[in-house]
Amino acid sequence: MAKSEHTHVLVIRLSALGDVAMTIPVLYPVCRDNPDTQFIMLTKKWPASMFHDRPDNLTVVGIETKEHKGLLGLMKLAGKLRREYDIDAVADLHNVLRSRIISLFMKLHGVPVARLDKERSRRKALIKHHSQEPVTPTIDRYRNVFEQLGLKSESRFTRLFDGKSLPESPLVPAKDPGQRWIAVSPFSAHDGKVYPIELMEQVVHLLSQHENYRIFLMGGGKAEKIALRKIVRSNKRVISMAEIKHGFLDEYALLGQCDVMLTMDSANMHLASLMGLKSVTIWGATAPCCGFQGYGQDGSHDIQLDMPCRPCSIYGERDCRYDDYRCLAGIKPEVIVKRVEDVVK
Repeated sequence: MAKSEHTHVLVIRLSALGDVAMTIPVLYPVCRDNPDTQFIMLTKKWPASMFHDRPDNLTVVGIETKEHKGLLGLMKLAGKLRREYDIDAVADLHNVLRSRIISLFMKLHGVPVARLDKERSRRKALIKHHSQEPVTPTIDRYRNVFEQLGLKSESRFTRLFDGKSLPESPLVPAKDPGQRWIAVSPFSAHDGKVYPIELMEQVVHLLSQHENYRIFLMGGGKAEKIALRKIVRSNKRVISMAEIKHGFLDEYALLGQCDVMLTMDSANMHLASLMGLKSVTIWGATAPCCGFQGYGQDGSHDIQLDMPCRPCSIYGERDCRYDDYRCLAGIKPEVIVKRVEDVVK
């Protein structure tokens, strides 16, 4: 591949967790196909810790945004990055006020900037049901940003630790021969993307009837821990990872041993993709056509209801017009269990 004219490229994606995870299947191949270019990934501190098995020419900078408040704070951050890393190009994969301010500072110093196209008009038409044209997948729109800078990539991402030994963690038990491990991630940041917990309890109960299944519940917040404790107490062969303090490497070690993940349209779907793990994804207010399908995931594993009001939101943050999230509550637990069983088989 031809040598890039850029030697130090600042890549910006500050949040959210799932969106940062989606940068990896694009960024890693770009780094490996442009070995003479140094890439500096700017994100928040917590997402920064997910960048394991990274290329040698990738540096990850994790920041606390509250420490860089306002125009002046962001300008100082941009100046520090430019001086420390000799930035000569910017790939803005976020396109929000913070990233635009940092990019503006760089442009004022003659640094070219390529920015993510959010396709707002297409998004608006989709959720207002004026058009059925899907939003370009986020992965492809990330890739387009690098191409604007002449940083094309012929490689394709497979999974983290590809061709290497999977990471090990003392928090992950040994997997016995014949066991099938299922990760279940029942939560998301917005109600419009969460399958009712009482129905998910039924799903886990039915799955736990298989003696060779081991089910790992994923979650983190206090309310999530409490909800998962009830499920663990009521079923055999179910473990709540929410009770165990762990990092991304521990989670990668677990997902690397799992046979399938049952998840919402959430960050865990994208973490599964990073480990090449098949995902059965439940969609409610959002839909794959909104552009956030997990990288490499098989759409035939998705579970969703064909309803005239779907999708009603790009991110799932809007209240249900019927106040009952029937797009989620209408999915029968038996349907989900059958789909998971089929994928495990």
